[in-house]
Amino acid sequence: MVTSRISGFGARAALVFLTALSPLAAATTAIVQARADGTLTYQADARGNTIPDFSRAGYGGGGVALPRVPTVLTLAPQSAGDDTARLQAALDAVAARPADANGWRGALELGRGEFRIGGSVAIRAGGVVLRGAGAEASGTVLRATGTKQRTLIEVGAVGARRREIAGTRRPVTDAYVPWSASEFSVASIAGLNVGDRIVVFRPSTAEWIHALGMDRIRIRPGSKPGETKQWTAGGFNLELERTIVAIDGRKLTLDAPVMNALDAAYGGGAVYRYEFPRISRCGVEGLRLVSDYARGKETSDEAHAWTGVMFGAVENAWARDVTVVHFSHAVHTNGGALFTTIQDCTHLDPVSEITGGRRYSYSLNGQYGLVLRSHARGARHTFVTGSRVCGPNVFLDGTAVQAHADSGPHHRWAVGSLYDNIRDDNQLKVQDRQYAGSGHGWAGAQQVFWNCTSKTLVVQQPPTAQNYAIGCVGPWAPGDWNKAAAPGLIEGHGAAVAPRSLYLAQLAARLGPAAVANVMAAK
Repeated sequence: MVTSRISGFGARAALVFLTALSPLAAATTAIVQARADGTLTYQADARGNTIPDFSRAGYGGGGVALPRVPTVLTLAPQSAGDDTARLQAALDAVAARPADANGWRGALELGRGEFRIGGSVAIRAGGVVLRGAGAEASGTVLRATGTKQRTLIEVGAVGARRREIAGTRRPVTDAYVPWSASEFSVASIAGLNVGDRIVVFRPSTAEWIHALGMDRIRIRPGSKPGETKQWTAGGFNLELERTIVAIDGRKLTLDAPVMNALDAAYGGGAVYRYEFPRISRCGVEGLRLVSDYARGKETSDEAHAWTGVMFGAVENAWARDVTVVHFSHAVHTNGGALFTTIQDCTHLDPVSEITGGRRYSYSLNGQYGLVLRSHARGARHTFVTGSRVCGPNVFLDGTAVQAHADSGPHHRWAVGSLYDNIRDDNQLKVQDRQYAGSGHGWAGAQQVFWNCTSKTLVVQQPPTAQNYAIGCVGPWAPGDWNKAAAPGLIEGHGAAVAPRSLYLAQLAARLGPAAVANVMAAK
């Protein structure tokens, strides 16, 4: 058993707080138990693996309220004409201001009414917030005009890449590091210091891929030669960004678990320092984004604006109170995003064909992402991750209605995601997808469904890893492609368990009840 304790959290406060976290008369689970004294106890498997701690996900590393940044510039709608250039010029004017002691340049506040955007706009510097007068139809509307597929609002460079600092790579010396561990030893700590950002590198060896069976993916029936891609060594490396919080001899303690086991039998792991040209402290809030399209072609027109908001190379950023209408995708983070929160957002009535690559509402593809109290109608994959996504990432208190496909990891080994109190009227799935797409294979590992409800549930266990479903409601179904795969770790099926929210309980255990109040504050 592994225990986590709330520091300075009195018994009375703990009891009140944990009651608020828990549904009345809820059952408990041995997998994670919350006690009145603020302790969380985790059940470990034979190799020391438990459900990981996801509490560092979100703006500021979790437990930090989204800021209210002062307005420094305003812009009103104009009666006619395209607003792209004037809106971009206003954003650039805020970006050109000197940052204050906390890194803020200020907010550009848009007035009520409609702005017509024929192109895209971008936040290019840290400390900048784009704010409207509200996401309702009477608030601030950014209407995406024209027939070009594009992202309407980009935050941070989309194509930025991480760069390893030469000479800083250090091998991990432990024979096995559990996926829930945040401590391990390295061959040398030379050049490493507390506070350093590092990458925990987990290689994808041929031996590991063979153990998964991903070098033997079944060929899609009727496909052409080469269309189904087998996984190859080196193509599925994981680069998990972490911060060193303590050093004891050659042992490093990190801010969050590794999320994927480091096993010497499959190449072990290493750490290295890196550089990444991110901007920081950015927000998009209080806006309604509407894409024009050909009326009457709601399931066929694709010649229109495609993604509402994309977070690229940015950290400590958010989208708050943003409604996205008729775009195929709502709010996404790409692989360069770190410590992001998507809160109180809505995706309504996407327009596109109802097929692959379309209608993804909230896609977390960076690290330390949180989607909180967000909703979608008519999407396919409402709450989703992509390929080789490195957690922690959390979807909390979200709903999907009239969904056309499942929520969950979509393809190619996303690790460390928590789906916490998600209500999806279609499906929640984590499985071996075999030849789906061009060879999706195992969609994810260390995926946790906690107190979720769905029309159908699929939870399978990959070799070398685990997936969990705790306190979930909905009928189980076999996998769509690999019906022989072992089930994941399932407990408390058919009724919610205590604590109500795993993320909030973990946040309280790490930082106390004030951190939970910060995160759950109204928009």
